[in-house]
Amino acid sequence: MFEVILKGHDKYYGVTDVVRLFFGVPEERVEERKVIVADGPDITLVNALFEDGRSVTYFGDKGYEFKGELLEPGREIRRSLYMALADITKKDMPWGCLTGIRPTLVALEEKSAKDLEDKYFARSDKAELAYITSREEWKILSSMPEESLNIYVGIPFCPSRCEYCSFISSDISCHMDRLVNYEAALEREIELISKSIKRPISSVYVGGGTPTVFEEREFAALLDSIYSNIRITPECEVTVEAGRPDTITRGKLEAMRDHGITRICINPQTMRTETLLKLGRKHTAEDTIRIYNQAREMGFDLINMDLIAGLPYEDPEEHVRSTKKLIELAPANITVHTLYKKRRAAMSREKVMGNTEDSLDDCVKESYRLLMEAGYHPYYMYRQKDTGHGLENTGFAKGNTGNLYNVAMMSDARDVLSFGAGGMSKRCFAQEGEAIKHRVERCATIKDALTYMRRVDEMAEKKIEFFEM
Repeated sequence: MFEVILKGHDKYYGVTDVVRLFFGVPEERVEERKVIVADGPDITLVNALFEDGRSVTYFGDKGYEFKGELLEPGREIRRSLYMALADITKKDMPWGCLTGIRPTLVALEEKSAKDLEDKYFARSDKAELAYITSREEWKILSSMPEESLNIYVGIPFCPSRCEYCSFISSDISCHMDRLVNYEAALEREIELISKSIKRPISSVYVGGGTPTVFEEREFAALLDSIYSNIRITPECEVTVEAGRPDTITRGKLEAMRDHGITRICINPQTMRTETLLKLGRKHTAEDTIRIYNQAREMGFDLINMDLIAGLPYEDPEEHVRSTKKLIELAPANITVHTLYKKRRAAMSREKVMGNTEDSLDDCVKESYRLLMEAGYHPYYMYRQKDTGHGLENTGFAKGNTGNLYNVAMMSDARDVLSFGAGGMSKRCFAQEGEAIKHRVERCATIKDALTYMRRVDEMAEKKIEFFEM
């Protein structure tokens, strides 16, 4: 059994984050002041924090301690523990001891990419990626007034459930009757809350699930509700995550165009049809190209396309081939995700994490190189736990086409009002003396769509109180 004994602190979250990088999902035993991995190697470490701010991780008679400028205690205990585990296992992680969701927030604190290498042991290419992306994020974030509001409209339904997904979305083949009622509930919530909104709106994002899963009439009605209730100025960015090509019709594209929407997402995930079908998606690579071309012909110039690296049923090299095919299509944005183990997904952790060989890492690096060579630049980034090879998700954009909502959502520095089941609204409060970090308060919406429909008035009132409207 692998175990880390905590001494002089109770920062279990930081310890588990680092242990997870090397040995899988750990267990906290607070009463014993330790973190364990039951099926891990027979190793015992002591992770200590001293009153002077130093952290030392002991393995037998050997102590691991960073010799240099001290970080805040939570980062310091991660750093010494990472030093010990990297030495014991002879493994270096791409992001070193940077275990958080938003490495760009740390990068904003530093004067160079080299600082991320020296302080956090981030690999040089990741340090450079975080440093460059952090400046792009900050540029976009600075264009949004701090008092502005960003709006998310969530549709938790999909035409089928992908094997890797644990999203709360429901497979509509079993729940076709819910869609009309859910759309009506969304309209109700939007109408109730919008009357109280006095703030400017920076962005509106219609996401899911798959928003285009609605029939054309309900889809158009939802857009009508958004535009008739929410004050959308010419400066406001509106995005519709059209998502799966098999749900996108000419009528839905016309509805978006008629409302003035030019920014949509068409997400293939891979351009290999065999993989798509095995994952449970109901479209082909050819469908993606056909719908993309149709959207472009109809005037949609700002299109994002998602890819996932590390998918089962294909070699990592296939991700590079998919990237090349998307570059040929030349959408404004391409987002590269790395497959990660979602808690309720049908796909096993072994299937997700089994693809940790260097070839996945190399292929992601090659995709990044190709994208930047083609004129794309990284503009936002985030990381998730249990990701193959400890990698990240990065959005790339051409020119000034980066998505405002993505940056607002991931930065935790701008307020987000979320409509729909499972949505998470948040308020971000600037802290004295802090230019980057904000204190965040969150307000969750009921996840179950049926319960949300029954209690939509209650959810609306809850958010009005939360935002003090």
